[in-house]
Order: sequence, then C-alpha cells, then structure tokens
Amino acid sequence: MDKTYDPKAIEQRWYDDWEQRNLFAPASGSGPAYCIVIPPPNVTGTLHMGHAFQDTIMDVLTRYHRMRGDRTLWQPGTDHAGIATQMVVERQLNQEGKTRHDLGRDAFIDRVWEWKAESGGTITRQLRRMGASVDWSRECFTMDDRLSHAVREVFVRLHEDGLIYRGKRLVNWDPVLHTAVSDLEVLAEEEQGSLWHMRYPLADGSDSLVVATTRPETMLGDTAVAVHPDDERYRHLIGKTIRLPLTDREIPVIADDYVDPSFGSGCVKITPAHDFNDYAVGQRHDLPLINIFTEDAQINEEAPIAYQGLDRYEARKRIVADLEAQGLMERIEPHKLMVPRGDRTGAVIEPFLTDQWFVRAEPLAKPAIEAVEDGRIRFVPDNWKNTYYDWMRRIEDWCISRQIWWGHRIPAWYDEDGNIFVARSEEDAKQQARDKHGRDVPLRQDEDVLDTWFSSALWPFSTLGWPEQTPELKTFYPTNVLVTGFDIIFFWVARMIMFGMKFMDEVPFHEVYIHGLVRDADGQKMSKSKGNVLDPLDIIDGIDLESLVAKRTAGLMQPQKAASIEKATRRQFPNGIEPHGTDALRFTFCSLATTGRDVVFDMGRVDGYRNFCNKLWNAARYVLMNTEDQDCGVDGGEVTLGLAERWIISRLQATEQEVDQHIRSYRLDLASQALYEFIWNEYCDWYLELSKPVLQTADDALALRGTRRTLVRVLEAVLRLAHPFLPFITEEIWQRVAPLAGVQADSIMFQAYPVADESRRDTAAEADIAWVKSFILGVRRIRGEMDIPPNKALPVLLQQAGDDDRRRLSEHRLYVERLARLESITVLADGEEAPESAIALVGDMQVLVPMAGLIDKDAELRRLAKERDKARADLDRARKKLDNPSFTEKAPAEVVEQERKRVASFQSALQRLEAQYEKIERL
Repeated sequence: MDKTYDPKAIEQRWYDDWEQRNLFAPASGSGPAYCIVIPPPNVTGTLHMGHAFQDTIMDVLTRYHRMRGDRTLWQPGTDHAGIATQMVVERQLNQEGKTRHDLGRDAFIDRVWEWKAESGGTITRQLRRMGASVDWSRECFTMDDRLSHAVREVFVRLHEDGLIYRGKRLVNWDPVLHTAVSDLEVLAEEEQGSLWHMRYPLADGSDSLVVATTRPETMLGDTAVAVHPDDERYRHLIGKTIRLPLTDREIPVIADDYVDPSFGSGCVKITPAHDFNDYAVGQRHDLPLINIFTEDAQINEEAPIAYQGLDRYEARKRIVADLEAQGLMERIEPHKLMVPRGDRTGAVIEPFLTDQWFVRAEPLAKPAIEAVEDGRIRFVPDNWKNTYYDWMRRIEDWCISRQIWWGHRIPAWYDEDGNIFVARSEEDAKQQARDKHGRDVPLRQDEDVLDTWFSSALWPFSTLGWPEQTPELKTFYPTNVLVTGFDIIFFWVARMIMFGMKFMDEVPFHEVYIHGLVRDADGQKMSKSKGNVLDPLDIIDGIDLESLVAKRTAGLMQPQKAASIEKATRRQFPNGIEPHGTDALRFTFCSLATTGRDVVFDMGRVDGYRNFCNKLWNAARYVLMNTEDQDCGVDGGEVTLGLAERWIISRLQATEQEVDQHIRSYRLDLASQALYEFIWNEYCDWYLELSKPVLQTADDALALRGTRRTLVRVLEAVLRLAHPFLPFITEEIWQRVAPLAGVQADSIMFQAYPVADESRRDTAAEADIAWVKSFILGVRRIRGEMDIPPNKALPVLLQQAGDDDRRRLSEHRLYVERLARLESITVLADGEEAPESAIALVGDMQVLVPMAGLIDKDAELRRLAKERDKARADLDRARKKLDNPSFTEKAPAEVVEQERKRVASFQSALQRLEAQYEKIERL
C-alpha cells in the first residue's frame, strides 16, 4: 500500500471498475427483494449539499442490503424539469437573437433534446463521484418513451374514471413565463408594502364603507364587499349595494364568516377572480368572476378603458391617484406582507382565472390516508405523518396543466365545436370523433403539457415497467423505503401514494424516511444570495480561494453584495478548501443524519473524518506489514488467542450488533459513531498497540499466529462493516487484506455484512482490558501532568492492590510494562508507606509514580509560574477587550463571539496551570 492515503488515486478507479462490471445490478437468487427509487433530480441540476446528503443515506441503505444478500435495486433516473429546462434552452436561443416561437414547437422540442444529450447529464456524473451504487443499466428519464406511455395511460384512465376534468379556476400564474405554476414553485417572503384604505359609497348615497387592501388595482374586479354577519356596525347594511368607484358597476354588501371584524375596518373587498380566499367566498355567494388581467398581468378590456393596457403596477399608481382626486382615499399606511414570487423569474405571482386541467383529488386521497393510518406506510420520524394528514384531509383539486412546450403533452384533442376527446393516441382520438360525428373531422391537440409532478407521481411503478407487468414490477413493487425531504411531502410523497393505491392497488413504499435540511455552520439555510453555498465536489476535490470566491459571487449584480460575500469567503476559507475525498464527506453526512432534524454542516467535521480515513489507512498498512508473507492461521492449525485478541473479538461483536441495529432504525448518526469509536479508539489506538508486545517479543508460534489472524480477520470484518459508509477506501484495503483473511472474491460489496455472534462475547476479557487500559492511562496522565518525557522508563508502586488486581498484573504484566514504559512494578504490602508520589486510581488500587529524581521540583515550579503569568496576561487583555462597549457594539457578531471563546480558553488554561503548580508544590 502507498504510504499516504490519497482518495484521488482510488475513488474514480474503483467506481469505474464497479460500473463497467455492472456490479450495481440486483443479484439473482432467492433472497428478499429490496428497492429504493431515487428522487429524480432535475436534468438541469447540479449536485448540491442536499442531494449529496440524501444520496449518501440511500447508498448506505443500498450497500447494506446488497451485502445482506437481498436482491437490491437502487433505481436511478432524472426528471425532465419542464419549466427549468425550457428556460435553459430559451436563454440559449435568446443569445442567438431568437425565441422558441421563431423555431416552432417541433423544432424547439428537438433543440431541447439536443441540449439534454449534450449537457443534461451533469448531475448523474456527479452522483457517480459520490459513490452512488445505482443500477445505471436501468436509468430512466421522465420523458423516455416508456415512461411517457405510462403517463398517457394514467391520464386516460383517470379521465375515464371521472377523476380528471377541464375547468376554469384560479391558479398560481407567472406573468413572465405565461404558465400556471405549482405551490412549490412559489416563494413567499415578507416585504415592505402599503395598506390602502379606500372609501366605497353606498349606491343610495346614505353612507360609505372603508375597505383596506394591499392591491388596490384589483378593485376593478371587485364583485362584493363582505362584513361579518355578527358585526353590529354593519349588520343593517347587509343586502344593500355599493357603487364601485372608477367603474359603472354596483356590487352587494354580503355577510360571511371569512371576515375578521378586528382587521382594518371590518369590511373586505371581494375579488373572486384574483384572490384564492375571495374565490371561495364568491363560490358560496354565487358572485360573478371578473378577470381584469391579461396573461402579462396588464389590465384587460373588462376594466374601464382608462386603465386598459396598463401594467398592474402602473394601473395601481393611476387608480390611487384617481381615488385621491375624488376624495375616496381614506389613508395609506406602511404594511409588511407576504409576497408570492415565482422561483424561476422572481415575478410576483398572480391568482389568475384560466381554463386548466385538474385531478379530482379527494377520492384518491381517502385510500392514501388509510394506508398511513393502518400502518402499511410508516413515516420516520413518526411525527411527519401529522403533516401528511393535515394536507391530505384538506386536499383540493390539483391543477396539472402547464402552458409551456417541454413536457408530456396532454393527450386531449378538440374538434371545431370544442368537443374534447381524451385518448391514448391521435388515431384513437380521431376514432372517437368519427364515432361522434359519423365522419372524419379535423382535430387539434391541446397545447398544454402536464405538471412535472404528474409524471413523478408514477415514479415507483413507471420506472419498473408499468403498465406492462414486467418481472421487475412484480419483484420490486412495492419498494421498501422512500428517502426524501419534508418540503415535498405534499407535492410528491402524497401523490405517489395516491397514484400507487389507484393503479397498483398497493402502497408504493412501506416507509418514508424524512431527512432534515442541510444548513451552514451558523445554522443558516444555504443560498446563493447569502454566499454560503458549498459545492460537494469542491469538498471532495478541493478548490483554491480565488476560484471559490468567483463561484460564490457569480451572478451577483449588486457590487456591495458581491463584496460582502467575497469578504466572508476569504475569512471563512483563507486557504480555499483542501481535498477531502468522497469517503470523508459521506461519513460526515452519516454522522449528521439524525432523523428529521436539520443538519448543521461544519467543515471541521470533514477535516476530522479525513483524518479518520487516514487512520484506517495507516492501520491497514501496519497490519499488512506484520502479516503479509506470514502464517496467519487462516488455513487451519492451532492458534492461541491472548487477552487482547479475545477482547477485540468481543468488542467487534458488540459493534456489529450496534451498527446493524442503528442502520435498521435509520440512525446513521449512531451507526457511524459506533464505527468511529471502534475503529479509532478500540482497534487502532488500543488493539494495534496491544499487539506489538506479542509481535515483537513472543517466541510462542501459536500466540504469534493468533495475533496475526486476529489482526487480519478483525480488520476484514471492520472493512465490511464500514463499506456502506466508506465504499472506496474499504474496497481498496479489503482487496489486500481479504486473501490474508482467507477470503477470495471480486468485490467487498458482495461479501456478507457482519452479523454479531453472541457466543464470541467475552465479558471477562473486556473487564481485564478495562483494567489494563485504566492502568496505562493513569501512568500516561501522570507523565503529562508532570511533564515527564514519554521515553523515560518509570518505576511504579501499587498500593491497596486486591486479589483481582494481583491476578491481572500477573497475567497481563507484559501489556502494562510495554505500553506504559515502566522500569519496574512493585506491589506494596498492606500498611507499607510510599515515598512522595503522583497518584492515579485503577478502581480501588492506587498507582504511584515516585517523584524523586524524575523532575527538578524548583525548575518545574519556575516553568509553571512563567506559563501561569503569561496565561493571566492573555486573559486580562481579552477581558478588557470584551469590557469595551465600542468593541462589543461595533465589531461583527462572529468576531465578538470568537473573543468570548478566547476568554474561555485562557480561563481553562489558567485553571490547569494553577492546579498543576499546587500539585508540584505539595511534592
């Protein structure tokens, strides 16, 4: 093995080997089936920290079940991302001075497919870098012919069952994209606006009402003013009419419980065509729907001519001015409100009345709710089922049509009379029209495409071949677990359950593992605007400071914002990001994978787990140097297992049981912690050290063989235990260790996952090693506290040694003498006095190190006094800085916090030095 662990030298090589040999395909045999479908990333996307975290979890589960002998399939694929992909290609056309309309629909779709072939595989290449062991031979794309066929089939069947219809309803409308968008594509953020209080006169001239609104331009579409039925102030006005200002219309005063009497004046303008809540009020009171906007959010011909053609915000200004001129503007107040904006365009989203296709959701929701209630589907953590219930029990019909070109075109055709023919193909539609009219009639297909979430809702069964009854569908449906974030429980999880129950008469998965959001070290959500986004590949490969700054400030138009992000980047990563490798990043994610809670990502953890990988690498080198070309006892023959061997084998059983239990319960954080503790502390720090006295001095061939066999067998088992978490380094080391352990196979990923053997637990050996460790650590602590050189052999006295202490000393003297570097060990008789000594406790026994001749007491006190004085001076300076209001009030918060940490550090150091001074002084 190379002396230095270099992930670049092994990771890509091993992944290419695995993929070329198609090792990620499900194994044949009679083992139970295990399947995960990947949440399909957008084909336009690049790997971000959320993807990397989520995919690490899925890969750990996949590799674990593959090693358990399950027929394991991790189904990959990407989503066509209708709006996002169309925008990418349209931007390319704009740079050429063209629009999609210049090309026409068919040519534009061809252009999108060209882009997909050339640039659409970025994220799948990045998934490979993360070690994702998906079956690439089964990779799907939501626009593939096979999946498109499934989409059409589902649409037609739902329509035949009366669960899909076309109707005019309010939708979220992006006036830049000219399409309906889903709630997930709407970002609502608090912004500063105004609240306009407008006076509406009664038609009989007797009085007027004041209504408050954040959108005065929509008044042109008002069809009522509502008051609460129990509001004494306005009860006498219910049923009267109001002359709507700036128009020639009269509108009624109505009573509705929706009105909050305490807000504003207690009177609410009702605009059913431009507000979702108002739409519901309008339906209850049979109010007319007056749409005053065009697709561009300009005022249309339904409004008075004076405002027609104006942009909505220009219309707002003119309407406010006209109301003020007529004395009808009561007042204008500053007001904070939530403003919905399109996530792609940043444009303010309008509730817009338009003809769209809808899925009738309530009949589909009922069996989907029951599947969770009766336990056929389990949420992990369990509390997320309440979020699911809350949405499903209030579910509304789902708008599934989008006014773009890229996507699954709606399989509906129209004749000249507007009759609709939903069919699996144009020929089927023509036949329906022929049956209706008794002759051939011209048809045109609906221009709209389906919401991307529609095809994604089929993902667990469409990727396995449905509507064909394929062997894969029979074997792997229902899938076992869905790993996803909480933010798409509504948009994807619920819809997959509804469609799975409808078309497969079975749940799509048995468990839903909900993971948290990846946040930065300060707990902030990662976003480009904050400049705190980390690219997983930068952590894997490393990146220099200038390139990192350029990435973080790319696309920021405001110079001040860019300068702020650059400054923060230089402070956070003054040397850029060093290479860490995939395994270190994966293990970091696993260590943070508590169920359901957000993940606070700290680069310090990745540094630590890079060191962990290096520790494992060096441990393997030690084992190989002491076992290669040696008799390791794996081919039979007698061996003697000493205390250290019996102990590490026993501890391995406990670790195997613990790791397996935690993986099964989706506690990868606890599983990785157990692995880390065993590999770093027990195997590397203790067992390898305990093996040295035997390897270096023993002349007993059976003991040597027993130690060598244990070294390689425990390491081989540990590599299998860690493989799902650290796939690359474990494969590389295992290929060298496995033959020494008597194992012959192509890859570690097909070796059995370790199963604990309770019969190999040895509590007596564990107790004896605990005594040995306590003895050695006690002597080492004395060395550190007294500043005694580590290579100086020490005499040790034992006081109050019991029978077990004497037995253990007799049996395990070699370990404590060698590892504690002792000159002699003397057991004092009861009542025998000891010289002035430093003391460590091992149970009730005292380990004494006589100080005479070991240190120069006066010189040591002078050294400690000097260090103590320096620590006091450092502490005083830091405290004065914090006591200065001009510093604490003006310095950045992170700088002040850093200074507080310095104070705490100086205090701790001073306390240690004072305690040590007092201890030496007493000698």
